[in-house]
Amino acid sequence: MSINKENNLENKVIYDYSSFTHLDYPNHLACIVWFSGCNMRCDYCYNTDIVFAKGGKYSYNDILKFLLTRKNLLDAVVLSGGEATGHKLVEFCRAIKNMGFKIKLDTNGTNPMLVKELLDLNLLDYIALDYKAPKEKFTQITHSNKYEEFSNTLDILIKMDFDFEVRTTVHSDLLQTDDINTIILDLEKRGYKHIYFIQEFLDTGNNIASLNANINKLKKSFLLNNIEIYFR
Repeated sequence: MSINKENNLENKVIYDYSSFTHLDYPNHLACIVWFSGCNMRCDYCYNTDIVFAKGGKYSYNDILKFLLTRKNLLDAVVLSGGEATGHKLVEFCRAIKNMGFKIKLDTNGTNPMLVKELLDLNLLDYIALDYKAPKEKFTQITHSNKYEEFSNTLDILIKMDFDFEVRTTVHSDLLQTDDINTIILDLEKRGYKHIYFIQEFLDTGNNIASLNANINKLKKSFLLNNIEIYFR
């Protein structure tokens, strides 16, 4: 199976892929497609090689050929990065769905138009949306001015009543309990009804801001219980 060459979708924009995961898509066996490049430079990000990559080792068609060998073995494909929505996804997702796989999208939410298009075409089954920081700290932590785009994506997902999760990565040098409570109150105000996932910073020894290990943990007893929270 190949993608229409006229759409210029044979470019090598995929940095790498992980052939198997049972952790990244709840209750599914999946592979992960890591797209090159990102429009953010989050201080805690440890995927530095992917974020700063100008191109990739694999094309869309390379991944589709791999998926042909995984039919009836995997349930789903996770589109991650970097930032997957910085690339053309419609035809790629359509080809994946035609092969019988479900699709999960990991995104920072900065391309609401593409997310909505994929949803309107029924090309996505699950989304993990990163809520990087409260509005007041968003640019400081992400080194981008994309809060409004993220906010639009969040509102679209809530309005469509789509199956998705919101998650925040926490490092005590960047976010404190009050910041997480601000996010909780915002999610409640918007009508978010799903689980809010809080995940600890992963210290790999390599991250954009050269952060050290996360020593001071969140004071969980000080967090609001307005919505359901799960710690990863």
